[in-house]
Amino acid sequence: MGGEVGIVARDVVLRESGLALLQGLIDGRHPKPPFADTTGCILTEVADGRAVFTGRPDARFLNPLGAVHGGWTSGILDSAMACAVHSCLKAGQAYTTLELKVHLVRAILPGSGELTCEGRIVHRGGTVATSEGYLRDAEGRLLAHGTETCLIFDAAARPPRG
Repeated sequence: MGGEVGIVARDVVLRESGLALLQGLIDGRHPKPPFADTTGCILTEVADGRAVFTGRPDARFLNPLGAVHGGWTSGILDSAMACAVHSCLKAGQAYTTLELKVHLVRAILPGSGELTCEGRIVHRGGTVATSEGYLRDAEGRLLAHGTETCLIFDAAARPPRG
């Protein structure tokens, strides 16, 4: 996975809309997040209220029984669902995940190939947004799905601490 790895500069977060920032990740205008470099979960498409990630889990993500760990699956779903929310943000806004729920419906095994995870906005309010996500294999079979709730806040302020 080539390309610069890092965090998007704060001044960029303050001036770009969520959709523009995410498109900048795809275009290579912004560095890819360390999470993407580590897990191989890559943002490949973005539109208002929608984000698509692809990933090919390798042996680093197997559990002791030889299947892909649920943490990898949760990670790609969280990425897609959160970025669906992020795509709806205005310049100067940020978000944080409040709740994540994942349903694992089919084992992901070594050699599963490239997987696609789509996140879609369900509701975007003033301070709370919800989204849903679906992880599928190359044949379109559902492997996992989930929902997420995010808190939207002023990016110039510090994220809320719990």
